[in-house]
Amino acid sequence: MVRKSRFGVFGQLYIALIVLFGVLGLGVFGFYFIEDYSLMESFYMTVITVSTVGFKEVRELSAYGQLFTSILIISSFGTFAFGVSVVTRAVLTGELASYYKIYQLENRIGKLNNHVIICGFGRNGRRAAVKLKAYHQDFVVIESDRQIIEEHLIDKDINFIEGDATSDEDLTRAGALRAKSLISTLSKDADNLYVVISARSLNPKINIISRAAHESAEKKLKVVGANHVVMPEGVGGAHMATLVMSPNIVEFLEFLSVEGSSAINLEEIEVSQITDTIESIQIKDLALRQKTGCSIIGLKNPSGEYVINPNPDIKIDQHSRLFVLGKPEEIELLYKLLNT
Repeated sequence: MVRKSRFGVFGQLYIALIVLFGVLGLGVFGFYFIEDYSLMESFYMTVITVSTVGFKEVRELSAYGQLFTSILIISSFGTFAFGVSVVTRAVLTGELASYYKIYQLENRIGKLNNHVIICGFGRNGRRAAVKLKAYHQDFVVIESDRQIIEEHLIDKDINFIEGDATSDEDLTRAGALRAKSLISTLSKDADNLYVVISARSLNPKINIISRAAHESAEKKLKVVGANHVVMPEGVGGAHMATLVMSPNIVEFLEFLSVEGSSAINLEEIEVSQITDTIESIQIKDLALRQKTGCSIIGLKNPSGEYVINPNPDIKIDQHSRLFVLGKPEEIELLYKLLNT
């Protein structure tokens, strides 16, 4: 998960473990072959030698055994104590437990497929994460700001990587080759541009949504591979103007949210998810309202044409996309139907 933590915070722990096992291995190997001790006796002799405890020897050492023991004491002097102190500190301070969490998180990220990558976890990134969570969509966050990571990501049950979203390596670690979408919410247009270029080169099929701070960046982002570009300031201004002219419409649209138990959900599904019929069928044949209570309020046909409030007799094919409205429990029934 966190490259910085792995090689920075835990660097000494790695070295300490290597030192400990190296010294123990050397001692066991020497006593086993030089003195013909058993493995248990060799281990015992190694421990009392490098720890300078000074317990009685298993039996009297030969000249070669004495020479080897002397070399072992000299070579392990200080290094063994260093290894023990570092490992002890890691256990007592919780670093070892933290490392285990990192290991688990990396494995979890490595198993994700068809997930979403969020680049940057500022205000826009956090809002995107809330929506994705509400849709039960798996996602991975790439964030470089340690303060944001500690405040909003660590111990929040969120898959994240501490790294640079413009880096091919970090995008790959986040699963860009397997992801279905990427949301770039970085504050600088140049950084978002690099993210889009890198993500598109890694995965030509990935759906990329990028933030743009300036109008001049919108066209550039689309040229290098962004499918959609959003200007938060522009959206905010339009939203405020709509609040002046049509406040009730805005309130109604905000009600169509995935947040909250009493909200109304607006979902997008493909006809092929509902039926195995190869030929075109009519909307009424799907019987979604009868089966789930959800209402079809619009559709998009394969040619890209949108139809609002489609007639139940209209014919659709498997590649048409439906826009479905329903209460949370109705949407839950819908997804149960899709998963059967």
